[in-house]
Amino acid sequence: MALLEVDDLHVDYPVRGAWFGRKKFLHAVNGVSFALDRGDIVGLVGESGCGKSTLGRALVRLETSGGRIMLHGRDLGGLSGGELRRARKSFQMIFQDPYGSLNPQLSIARTLDEVLALHVSGDRAARRVRAAELLEKVGLDASALDRYPHQFSGGQRQRIGIARALAAEPEFIVADEPVSALDVSVQAAIINLLSDIRRDTGAAFLFIAHDLAVVEHISDRIMVMYLGRIVEEGGAHELVASPRHPYTCALLSAVPRIEHDGRKRLVLPGDVPSPLAPPPGCAFHTRCTRCTERCRVETPRLAPLADGSSRRCACFNPIPAETVTP
Repeated sequence: MALLEVDDLHVDYPVRGAWFGRKKFLHAVNGVSFALDRGDIVGLVGESGCGKSTLGRALVRLETSGGRIMLHGRDLGGLSGGELRRARKSFQMIFQDPYGSLNPQLSIARTLDEVLALHVSGDRAARRVRAAELLEKVGLDASALDRYPHQFSGGQRQRIGIARALAAEPEFIVADEPVSALDVSVQAAIINLLSDIRRDTGAAFLFIAHDLAVVEHISDRIMVMYLGRIVEEGGAHELVASPRHPYTCALLSAVPRIEHDGRKRLVLPGDVPSPLAPPPGCAFHTRCTRCTERCRVETPRLAPLADGSSRRCACFNPIPAETVTP
């Protein structure tokens, strides 16, 4: 049994319209299914607004969702109140904004103690010792305990956020664009830190980002998201080397490369459709150079490719394996 199993996950937001008009919903996450094993790092990529962060928040029960989220075979969707608070020991989140995710009025000691008091046994003195150990694990000195968030750089604040996520000793962590607000030099250090945490604790990660180069470096598998749906999933290096969905190919062509690899820059026509009024059939067909009539009327299902590979792709006309551009 996988550590985490997600089946047909939906997150819908009601949208206010005319008084007597038909009620509308924004389908932020639309039928996502995947599994995560212990120690896995699965990357999730896509353009801004495609639903990546909403999916991550739904997995840790910060958004109301439909479908099933099974952790160790236990349905998290049915938990509430004290039962949900106790379950949070098993899953935590690292937030994107290292400046807004920490309470400026709490010292770092109090920030970590809030989590430790809830999920870890021991008196205040024992918890302070544990807090110091957590800071050392993420590369900060124990002297930081009595300081406040404004006294740290962005990279240091993100390390504190990671320490807070680790305090409960979770088995599954959602890292929501944890390096996007940081300088490039700091990004590498945070990526390496997360890899070390996976190695030392066996925790599984959903690593959300829009930078495919970063995701490839840290992930075992990558999922590509477009307008609330997963359109391609596969091994990280395999997917980057040979994208099979036209949207994945477009994302990869936009990644700056030092050496020319023969991959042409692909500029997609048009704009991303509104999630309030997605096009019929495949949501990507309005921008796809490989679109057929079937794409305009039928929605492709994320399924293994016919060539017998482990890759899953939601496309009626996938790119052949031997090519890298549509």
